[in-house]
Amino acid sequence: MIAVTGSASGIGAAVVSALRSQGEDVIGVDLRDADVCADLSTDEGRQAAIDGVLERSGGSLDALVLCAGIGPHTDDPVRIIEVNYRGAVAVLDGLFPALRGAAVAVSSSSSTMVKWADNPIAKGTEEEALRDAGEYRGQLAYAWSKNALTVAVRERAPKWGAAGIRLNTVAPGAVETPLLEAGLADPRYGEAIRNYQAPIPRHGKPEEIASLILFLLGPDAGYIHGAQFMIDGGSDALMRPGEF
Repeated sequence: MIAVTGSASGIGAAVVSALRSQGEDVIGVDLRDADVCADLSTDEGRQAAIDGVLERSGGSLDALVLCAGIGPHTDDPVRIIEVNYRGAVAVLDGLFPALRGAAVAVSSSSSTMVKWADNPIAKGTEEEALRDAGEYRGQLAYAWSKNALTVAVRERAPKWGAAGIRLNTVAPGAVETPLLEAGLADPRYGEAIRNYQAPIPRHGKPEEIASLILFLLGPDAGYIHGAQFMIDGGSDALMRPGEF
């Protein structure tokens, strides 16, 4: 039994499809059109997601994939952090006791835009920082949230490894999902997204991200733990060739 958050669309839907094509039983979690409907932006919604998965799985999970997330175009930048970071971490920790296999969280290539030491989330000052962030505060909140999620995964590597549960992140670039479509339609971000070209000059496909996630869940990835995998068409290498 495998739980997937953000299962109703985009990367999450591609992961669900790929898992079911391999004969896996999947519990989908999303705001709607899912086995467990829950809002990960609130404490109550996070607990509902955890309780719903535990009930449907009988308290035992083979794997967990965290795909739920919202983009920079979201009107409330604080909600971006609540879903992408706090919601993901709450589900990760809440389902840890039930896990018997591996987990993968979907981060972003944007996670590299800020260092953890400079991330307002690390200091608990994100709401104050967002008040002074101007028109593009959504992009900042998104980058901060994904940076914080990646750090949270890496911080859990010792405990999870000792328990025999592997935990990694994948960091997509621009992928053909509803999130990207909303960004393209946003007057603040659309032109920049259209004009930017990765070394592989196209957007990624949800199925490509899903294939990496399934590899990381499987036995051939048995010694991969606490790592982040860029899957961005070379964007990170283009922007930061000397940092890795």
